[in-house]
Amino acid sequence: MKSKHLYLIWFIALLPVMILRDYTPNNELRYLSIVDEALRNGDVFTFTNQGEIYADKPPLFFWLMMAGKTLLGGHRMWFLSLLSFIPAMIILMTMAKWVRDENSENQTEASLMLMTTGLFTGLALVVRMDMLMCMFITLSLYTFYKIYKGEARKRDSYLFSIYVFLALFSKGPIGILVPLLSTFVFLLYRRKIHTWKQYWGWKSLSILLLGCGIWFTGVYLESGREYLDNLLVHQTVGRGINAFHHKRPFYYYATSVWYSLAPWMFLSVGLIIAGMIRKKIQTDIERFFLVIILTTFVMLSIISSKLSVYLLPAFPFFIYLSVLLLKKFDTTNLWLRFSLAIPAVIFALVLPGIIYLSKTDETFFAGVPLVYFAAGITTLSGLAVLYLLFLKKQMRQSIRVMAFGVLLTVFVAGLAMPQLNPYMGWNKLCEKAYAVASEKNTSDYYVYGISRAESMDVFLKKDVIFAEKEEIINNSLAGQLLLISDKAIKNDTDIQSVIHNKEQYKVGNFVIVVF
Repeated sequence: MKSKHLYLIWFIALLPVMILRDYTPNNELRYLSIVDEALRNGDVFTFTNQGEIYADKPPLFFWLMMAGKTLLGGHRMWFLSLLSFIPAMIILMTMAKWVRDENSENQTEASLMLMTTGLFTGLALVVRMDMLMCMFITLSLYTFYKIYKGEARKRDSYLFSIYVFLALFSKGPIGILVPLLSTFVFLLYRRKIHTWKQYWGWKSLSILLLGCGIWFTGVYLESGREYLDNLLVHQTVGRGINAFHHKRPFYYYATSVWYSLAPWMFLSVGLIIAGMIRKKIQTDIERFFLVIILTTFVMLSIISSKLSVYLLPAFPFFIYLSVLLLKKFDTTNLWLRFSLAIPAVIFALVLPGIIYLSKTDETFFAGVPLVYFAAGITTLSGLAVLYLLFLKKQMRQSIRVMAFGVLLTVFVAGLAMPQLNPYMGWNKLCEKAYAVASEKNTSDYYVYGISRAESMDVFLKKDVIFAEKEEIINNSLAGQLLLISDKAIKNDTDIQSVIHNKEQYKVGNFVIVVF
């Protein structure tokens, strides 16, 4: 199958989710709120979240979001989704071009596997900086390899350092650490460390210093030394040595990699480990991919702050190295078939699992016809893969069926987003609260038992007020609206007794109470 057709299929599969879903409260709404503050305050290099310094992320991704709101007159999910999807597409195209000569027979399988790798697919949809950084890291490593092989053009020596800086400017220090350590270890391993200055010489250092100099000067002029110290010390040394967020044990990625690479985790990791043991990793490209995986894995394990998404830069190399090795093994081998059979069995159980979840109080909203349909597709694809693996012994066809099953599932589930949104985001809740507030002629919104509710200002166009329990039970909110979670009501009999006879509007897992 031609690559352009695969890319189109992937885009169509993800399109319903890209245009129909709501923003996630935990991160996406916070980013929108930060962008709104920056536009109101006229900030360019520095950002605030509810008036507090927010130096967690560099400006590049926020600039793209700000440009989108300015050009389109508001935040648009389809545009914001493209800020992650387009980098993901460029990663796919870059990897396919990179391995084309050595992987001509398994190109389709490699592309499909990366397209349907759980966390890669998820991060191609959400409004986060990770995929943008991953794109620049991939481009920098590809450019390094072209220089290493003597296939580079004159401009590539400049592009290499530009990509590295843009990776840093997208998400932070990981953007420079991954290419720096990967190239250093690879040159050391290949006994070519004497060529180091060819990649990290005065050109690269000049571009990196110039870019960082402009950035840090802009930060200092805009918000002073306090913000610059937060950016350079608190957000780098603090996160790396003694994290104040997302602190995890050293072995965290040894466990998270299994679900992050689903459904290809056993196939991909198994092939790489077998390739190392049996000494089948023989070409420069295979060795370089392995070095990238291992150095990224070890480096991130040492850093104190850990999240599964931080391992994203290694995912393209996990998938493509495993596919490069696939042709070196007998695909009728039993352990290879079992590496796909285990996720296929899980796929086969998805429909019964969704039926069970739809009967529970916490996840009853899963009982949507389109969700049942999507789950049925997953179950059928799992059964088809098992049939192909054990009765037909067709490995490549099994990979394709599993991947297309995932894509069709995502497409159908995406069509169910309008029905699922009230349980996943706050747009419908805030729309209803705004309508009720207009009807009751009140302008304040009180919230209770809702995490990170301050980001509701994106929808309500004003700050919410966090209510105390005493204010609720003492009826101090007379004439006001209270937005409260089902969980907070269920767990507090005092609040139940106060609101049971008041006017209420239920939206998803939340209730709007009119006092």
